[in-house]
Amino acid sequence: MSTPENIHTEFHRMLGREAKEAQLKQRGHVFWFYGLSGSGKSTLANALERKLAEQGVVTKILDGDNIRSRLNRDLGFSDEDRLENIRRIAEVARLFLDAGIVVLTSFITPKRELRALAGEIVGAGDITPVYIEASFETCAERDVKGLYAKAAAGGVQNFTGKDSSFEPPEGSDPDWTIPTDHQSEAASLQQLLEQVLPIIQEA
Repeated sequence: MSTPENIHTEFHRMLGREAKEAQLKQRGHVFWFYGLSGSGKSTLANALERKLAEQGVVTKILDGDNIRSRLNRDLGFSDEDRLENIRRIAEVARLFLDAGIVVLTSFITPKRELRALAGEIVGAGDITPVYIEASFETCAERDVKGLYAKAAAGGVQNFTGKDSSFEPPEGSDPDWTIPTDHQSEAASLQQLLEQVLPIIQEA
């Protein structure tokens, strides 16, 4: 992406990420939770944030519904709007990353191209995609927000898993998988902690 005319960036004069990480005594990183609505993304992100806070880790959660209620309130759920939603969020995540913060995102991010876009913007070495795996049937049974019942009645357009496809990771993808279909919240949280801490702890 080219820089627009008459825009003169100040990145080179700002205090760098390394200085911020040294101040916080942690490594910044983006953990991009994705999966179907109701799979447990927000639940696990919030639980993980609390566990990390107990250890003094500075974090920021970027949650799909929260972001769509304000920053991205002008976007719908067409393919084009989903793309713009993820682009904006990835840019916001990168800003927090530059401040040395551990970022936990919670977005359906149904297509591989969307996850690739997020990785491109944040930087491959600074983002870990985390697939919160639960079947459509399991999520519909949970239906924590009432969206599955509403979608079944035709009240939700472009509903992921019903009208709009969801692409799980492929075998060659480096994504972590947290199978909330088959293990408890406590077990999922423990799995996350064991994988997250080595990445963010200061050398």
